[in-house]
Amino acid sequence: MNIGIDFTSSSQRAGIGRYTWALVSALAALPHADEITLVMPRSAHRRGQRLLSPKVRYRLLPLTERALTRIWHRLRLPLYADLVAGGVDVFYAPDFALPPLWRAPGVFTVHDLSYLHEPESYPASLRAHLHRIVPRSLARARLALADSLATKQDLLAAYGARPEQVEVVYCGVEPVFQRRCGSATLRERFGISYPYFLSVGTIQPRKNIARIIAAMAAVAQAGLPHHLVHVGRPGWLHGPILAAPQSHGVADRVHFLTDVETDEDLAALYSGACALVFPSLYEGFGLPVLEAMACGTPVLTANVSSLPEVAGDAAILVDPADVGAIAEGMVRLAGDERTRAALSAAGRDRVAQFSWEQAAGQVREQLARAAQL
Repeated sequence: MNIGIDFTSSSQRAGIGRYTWALVSALAALPHADEITLVMPRSAHRRGQRLLSPKVRYRLLPLTERALTRIWHRLRLPLYADLVAGGVDVFYAPDFALPPLWRAPGVFTVHDLSYLHEPESYPASLRAHLHRIVPRSLARARLALADSLATKQDLLAAYGARPEQVEVVYCGVEPVFQRRCGSATLRERFGISYPYFLSVGTIQPRKNIARIIAAMAAVAQAGLPHHLVHVGRPGWLHGPILAAPQSHGVADRVHFLTDVETDEDLAALYSGACALVFPSLYEGFGLPVLEAMACGTPVLTANVSSLPEVAGDAAILVDPADVGAIAEGMVRLAGDERTRAALSAAGRDRVAQFSWEQAAGQVREQLARAAQL
């Protein structure tokens, strides 16, 4: 099978970029005689990693990412992605939007509908763009993929997608995420004080970081010595979040790490944490939950959207709008070693059910199905 893929998002360091890189790498490693053509702007190719495989070739466009987005999704000019790829059996887009196609059937992934559920987490222009492009892509696609059953149900409810048109493919966890010993390195490189809770994600309202910080005030009042370390870059409306530690009187206990560059460092940060605190208001999947579990770290997460589906019974689930519930869970995790050990063991069992090899096999199966429909 000759597969074309929009590989533009692979140069991003955040969630969708990580998804694209891991999934396509796993697709290229499958034992099938496929040819994979990756289409992307030359500028994104320079910034990203290069995927080396005899199955893979690149088609680099002399455009910026912004220009390509404008041509494909705003102006909808006939720069057909399947023709750019040299003619393919099926074309896959892993980042919400299916580009114009001449003949090849299209498949695309919708990671979440947070722009509908948590609109304040998005700039108005981006929210309007996604609200246009997702249903438009859905109408043109042979098949759509969703990261979770929760996201599939959202697509059915919001845009009237047919159940048979949307398939669920769970994400995996990269091998780099495993238990690591590096406490001295973490102290030297990041100035971390032990013990600490970890939170992970772009600094924006949807990640609910302000409520975690508010809960840290209760942790301090309980006489516990724990700090909070947040890993992630500033995003939309980050100002009030960065000011929250001062507002809640815990500025000396809350640390924002915006320059963690490698997955090895992130795995070490997971491994050194008392627990991951991830009560996001909405997630299409929630990769940090599995990454923490793979590192043997107990998890506290939200009881909404896809998070119970991903965490199963291997995490403490709380109402993300209830600061008291978040604080209660954090205090319990800090003070109860037996609970931490039980969640750590359950998490390792849970994460074993997810892999990028499995995800790639399911995506390839759906691409083959789309090519034959």
